[in-house]
Amino acid sequence: AVRSQGSYLRVHFKNTREAAQAIKGLTLKKAQDYLEAVKDHKRAIPFRRFSGGVGRTAQAKVFGVSQGRWPVKSAEFLLGLLKNAESNAEVKGLSTDNLVVRYIQVNQAPPQRRRTYRAHGRINPYMSHPCHIEITLVEAEKEVPKAEAVAPRLTKKRAVQKAIKASRA
Repeated sequence: AVRSQGSYLRVHFKNTREAAQAIKGLTLKKAQDYLEAVKDHKRAIPFRRFSGGVGRTAQAKVFGVSQGRWPVKSAEFLLGLLKNAESNAEVKGLSTDNLVVRYIQVNQAPPQRRRTYRAHGRINPYMSHPCHIEITLVEAEKEVPKAEAVAPRLTKKRAVQKAIKASRA
């Protein structure tokens, strides 16, 4: 397994969380292709949790939801972390072809403060919502063929009952 993480990244927490959920479980190559398509507005990120006020798009239908967006900056940050994880895998000597995004977590970082000036001499906060991201990639397990069904062992009582039933038939 290989890890990659970024702390105090100045990219919206909510958008990044939704993008991270979208690539969880994908292979490294599929995740990278998907995020590149998001940057080009070819495929949308489905917004499931933080979906208030998010517009609807046909591209989100693939995921069984109607709301979706194209968070370009989040996609760029996630692509950077995936690239870092890929180079970590190469250093470890792992095959990058069968790496899968097993674990991805996005946490809120402390907000950065600015101020905006309002009417009548007032001042309001103008906060950014940065985040911490961590990703773990693992090599995909090979499919193990299912064992053939073995007849269940009978208790002595059941064996006798079966023998009696067979003799009557």
